[in-house]
Amino acid sequence: MEITSLERRMDNSATTPLFYKIFALVSGGMFLDGIDIYMASGVSSVLLKSGWSTLMENTVFLSVGFLGLFIGSLLAGLVGDRYGRRRAYQMNLLLFGGFTFLGAVAPNMTLLIACRFFSSIGLGSEIVTGYAMLNEFAPIKSRGRWCASASLIANCGAPITMLLCAVLIPRFGWRIMFVLVGAFAIVLWILRRDIPESPRWLMAQHRYTEAEGIIQQLEDAHTHEQADFKAPVTPEAHEPKIGRSLFVAMVAVSATIICQYTFTTWVPTLLVKRGINVVNSLSFSTVMMLGAPVGALIGVLLVDRIGRKKLIVPTFILTAVFGLLYAVQTNATAVMIVGFLLTACLYVLMASVVAVYVAELFPTAFRFRGSGIANATAKLLTVGMPYAVAAFLTWFSATWIFVTISAIALLAAIVVWWFGPETRQKAIR
Repeated sequence: MEITSLERRMDNSATTPLFYKIFALVSGGMFLDGIDIYMASGVSSVLLKSGWSTLMENTVFLSVGFLGLFIGSLLAGLVGDRYGRRRAYQMNLLLFGGFTFLGAVAPNMTLLIACRFFSSIGLGSEIVTGYAMLNEFAPIKSRGRWCASASLIANCGAPITMLLCAVLIPRFGWRIMFVLVGAFAIVLWILRRDIPESPRWLMAQHRYTEAEGIIQQLEDAHTHEQADFKAPVTPEAHEPKIGRSLFVAMVAVSATIICQYTFTTWVPTLLVKRGINVVNSLSFSTVMMLGAPVGALIGVLLVDRIGRKKLIVPTFILTAVFGLLYAVQTNATAVMIVGFLLTACLYVLMASVVAVYVAELFPTAFRFRGSGIANATAKLLTVGMPYAVAAFLTWFSATWIFVTISAIALLAAIVVWWFGPETRQKAIR
């Protein structure tokens, strides 16, 4: 059996019902990721207010979440590349759902922190495996659009979680959130039990017969696009250099996550430092966060149309420009407008860098480990960001935080432009 023939069939595969199922299951996991991050923040504030936890315990609760994400990102890469995508994809969700359920019945904060740590390991794995697996199943012509669409769905988790916390916690208490999220994870795990293994991973393991069987399932004749029959193409191949790709991935993902996390998490505090009262700062934050779905949608529409580097590099530059502009605004309307534009740029990067570009930088045999290391590096740096921001606010003005964001974004733009390959519609072996 000729491997190039199987690879060509995968490159030219159509969006059949099996692919739609895989996309829905991956997007469900990404949505779960969006829900969980904001749920932790909402629940921790309630625990502190009710006296169930202390400020120090809350700090540990949030910190172990980031530590779990870091460990989970690394484990996902090792398991996914060694034992298969399917096994990694099932293990992480079972770990996340099981310990989230246990957290709902935790009798004290110590056990809740332990449950949070282990559930975050599963969630950290989900982030890596979801986008990388969708990348391997998606048709090469629309690979970027499908991966970015999963990111768009994930970003819908934030407003939905805020609404659920506001409606359910006052009536049923904080435990209901753990029950709902855990139940969603277990249902998703059940639905994913028969998800197929990645044919690309099977080919990398020389298991060609198994790969061909799954490819045949993807080649459902009743739903093939006619263009796939008339003009199958052999796309240009991208031969990744692992060291260079890992450097680009680590810089691009870390810059995206650090800038996004710092801005969205600290905006209310930074606005207060600028003299805007708390009530207005929350209103301003809400308006600016509307840029998140807008940015993700822009990523969906442009990532395949103009290419990865032509989208990512200018967006990093715009992030730097809007970061500097935000730092000098004094008018309330200008603060909201520039903040909205900066948020939109950050989520264009989330959709194009984290969801699409990183997985494409690595060959199949190293894809999960490469994505895992890049995401783990970003998570590890994020752990230290609250301390860095606090130091800036203590020793300098809030303006310098945005100057730093701009500098990081500009550095990432240079690295991606100079060292990053263009992977649009290229086969990655």
